[in-house]
Amino acid sequence: MKIAVEGCAHGELETIYECIEFLQEEQNVKIDLLICCGDFQSVRNNDDLRGMAVPEKYQSICTFYKYYSGEKVAPILTLFIGGNHEASNYLQELPYGGWVAPNIYYLGRAGVVRFGNLRIGGLSGIFKGHDYLQGLWECPPYTQSSLRSVYHIRALDVYRLSQVKTKIDVMLSHDWPRGITNYGDRNELLRRKPFFREDIESNRLGSPPAEKLIHELKPKYWFAAHLHCQFAAVVGHENDEETKFLALDKCLPKRRHLQILDLPSNYNGDMLLKYDSEWLAILKNTNHLLSVKNINCHLPGPGSDERYDFTPTPDEIQAVEKAFESLVISNDSFVKTAQDYNPNKPKCTPTEPILNPQTVYLCEKLGIDDPVQVVMARAGRTMKIFSPDCNDTQTENTPNKCGKLSLPAPVTPSENQSEEISQENSTISLELSYTPENSNYSSNCMTPPSAKKVFKRRNLALYTSEECEQGSDKSSSPASSDSPRSSKLPYKSNEL
Repeated sequence: MKIAVEGCAHGELETIYECIEFLQEEQNVKIDLLICCGDFQSVRNNDDLRGMAVPEKYQSICTFYKYYSGEKVAPILTLFIGGNHEASNYLQELPYGGWVAPNIYYLGRAGVVRFGNLRIGGLSGIFKGHDYLQGLWECPPYTQSSLRSVYHIRALDVYRLSQVKTKIDVMLSHDWPRGITNYGDRNELLRRKPFFREDIESNRLGSPPAEKLIHELKPKYWFAAHLHCQFAAVVGHENDEETKFLALDKCLPKRRHLQILDLPSNYNGDMLLKYDSEWLAILKNTNHLLSVKNINCHLPGPGSDERYDFTPTPDEIQAVEKAFESLVISNDSFVKTAQDYNPNKPKCTPTEPILNPQTVYLCEKLGIDDPVQVVMARAGRTMKIFSPDCNDTQTENTPNKCGKLSLPAPVTPSENQSEEISQENSTISLELSYTPENSNYSSNCMTPPSAKKVFKRRNLALYTSEECEQGSDKSSSPASSDSPRSSKLPYKSNEL
């Protein structure tokens, strides 16, 4: 089994598929699966651009809309997690995962699925301490604050993943696990990114929840993105177990954003995408812990009078499996919930959440709640359903409420939230590379990014405004002259 792993996609889906096609032809291989580590940007139309936390001048439709509308079909099964630059209004329709387009599957806020005999887990979003313990209170219409907090990792998602006891083979996160730089070539990283030094030395670089999970889950591989540079590490565990970690860059020319993972044939199995029964049972077991309060929420732990170990028993797993006719996640379950892209239609801010049939199906089968529907019900609002016949929405008067939560309507907090991480353009030369130092490809195959590299202090470069962050993404526009469409791509696969 061969898997392509992408760092930050930033909407450049056509370019990524072209890179994979080039690799397959150049190396005479077949890649079975593509997984993306966030900032996927599944933008269907102009309205979705208003649901994405980027300044207006950087709101580009990119190319995902072609795969949503049916103009193109993804040539390879694609799995992705969410980052901090997503069409949040769309991804909120699928809190437990689902198809965002034919052959393109979102893992949800947190999730575990199987592809053949390979077990893949993921954690969407980035860590911000001030939101970590809160409930899932956000829903459209977003304020400037909730547009960002909606993609911040919550303790409940991490708590659920920590209940997984069966081995996970591949784990995905958007930001890096905190402390991961202790397990790789930190000096080389600082040579390329000197503004990381302050946060590395104070142990503030990366996500504490991801650090917790990498030592609890002990996956064979862990992939991440977010900081727009490549970094490799090996984390040792007890009993000689180890996790091979690799962070990848964003999708730009001459950037190391794509990696090929060559796995033994025993992972092949039936090569079908399936629900993971242990994960489904965990969702069912922990549904009562769901909160939509915008305050810190309680999660049970050791010493508590209530159950705190929700690792499912064999009987609980069997009960979940009986609830489904099949665990195969069929492409047929994809349903459009928004209009196709119309370049002449003005951008409108999403105001009402849309009911996604994929989420309804999963909630009914497991007897769990859709957090957005709980928010809507507590606020006395009604859900909308999309009518493909008239390409419009209609009111759905009966929210899908399964549990017995008794929660107040959410209160929108103040808008003084900190801005998200910005990155810099930088070329790198690590051993795990798609542009080897001794590459025979001519230098004019790909034009270097036009943005000038400017080194800044870490806190200024990584925790400044969203607009600064997107400034480095300007060259990733679909219209960029750096597009590989007319030239060979200097990529080469490496086996981890």
